[in-house]
Amino acid sequence: MNNRIVYLLALIVLAACPLSAPAQQAAGASGEVLTLDEAVSLALRENRQVRNAQLSVGQAGDAVAAARTQRLPSMYVYSLVSQQLVKHDAGPDNSETNVVPGVGPFFSIGTARRPTAIFAGQILQPLSQQHRIRLGIEQAGLARDVEGEKLRQSQQTTVNQVKQTYYGILQSQSALDSLLESIRYYRELDRVTVDNVAQQVSLKADSLEVKTRLAKAEYEALNLTNQLATEKEQLNNLLGRDVRAEFKVAAVPGAGGFDADLAAARSRALDQRPELREAQLKVRQAEVDRRIKKSEYIPDVSLGFIYMSFRNFDEAIPKNSASLSVAVKWEVFDWGRKKNQLAEKESAIEQAQNGLREAESLVLIEVGDKFRKLQQTRQALVVAQLKQETARENMRVSTSKYKVQAALLSDVLQTQATLADADYQYQQALLAFWTARAEYEKAIGEDK
Repeated sequence: MNNRIVYLLALIVLAACPLSAPAQQAAGASGEVLTLDEAVSLALRENRQVRNAQLSVGQAGDAVAAARTQRLPSMYVYSLVSQQLVKHDAGPDNSETNVVPGVGPFFSIGTARRPTAIFAGQILQPLSQQHRIRLGIEQAGLARDVEGEKLRQSQQTTVNQVKQTYYGILQSQSALDSLLESIRYYRELDRVTVDNVAQQVSLKADSLEVKTRLAKAEYEALNLTNQLATEKEQLNNLLGRDVRAEFKVAAVPGAGGFDADLAAARSRALDQRPELREAQLKVRQAEVDRRIKKSEYIPDVSLGFIYMSFRNFDEAIPKNSASLSVAVKWEVFDWGRKKNQLAEKESAIEQAQNGLREAESLVLIEVGDKFRKLQQTRQALVVAQLKQETARENMRVSTSKYKVQAALLSDVLQTQATLADADYQYQQALLAFWTARAEYEKAIGEDK
């Protein structure tokens, strides 16, 4: 009986000690220590979605460079090599065929069947089209800017996913460490109970109850271990590296303050959110598109130079020809097509403006929602911290009372269970706060 009391007191003392779950798990894990800032920086460099968005920006830049070349002269070379298949002969008829039968034409003129070639070169410098070309370059630049905002949006989404996954790993790791600590207690308690049953000072049902709780804790630990492994693989994938890479996570700092001004947060979001900048650029794109369509009323005037060379033709045909010309192309009547197309562009501008106003409203709603959730989780964290401190003090008092036989062992065990639950709820509240803060930072358009 005295041995059992000693063992139980040892368990109570161990249970009263505060747990540092992430630190314990990190000490037992293998691999590099990956901080949250390092994970974010690595994801911004190596994440595949981000890199694809960067490639899209590069492609849009190439399109701008290609559009600029349309300002320069266009140069073409043509060639035609042919072989005459039909012989062409012509000559005056013999007017005296009735007098001198059997005598044909006095002479004939023909073209020999031989291969001929024509080589030509053309240079056209657009003149009146320069206005439309400039608008096309501006349109391509706006498309590049849109891709740039999509890149920022992809980066912000990736950073948010990395933070969420990182916090999830910390949460799973903390819960797993708590379970491993409980399993250690249950195993020691199981050993003591088995000895007591052998000495006939405890019932077999007590031993079975302890074994059942031990098996349940081991099952929950296995589930958490598998969940933790999956979350680490997901984080490795977000970081753009081998999903099998081993690493340890570092504990996040305690909850700090945040800007409690909702109006200022919404103002920052309107200035920083890539979705809003993209919507503004789309309005400008629609306006430039209408100006491009309107510029089609201007005739196309180009300055041209044409050079032609004839090979293996008759002497009567000149060997070379060079000319400077002005080429004009103008569609005089289009049956109202351009007018209808301009009306279509006007509608597209109105649609883009409506999309911008809708995006602004959604951003304001989202910022307000994330701001209020951050306030709620911050207050919940304060409550969880007070509960943890209360449970720890109750554990100290209960242990002291048990030592002087002023409390029952069941009361002490219940107090220990309450403390363990308070520790877990505090970790949950802390990670929920950091998760809400990550969502809030994404809502106001923070890049990191």
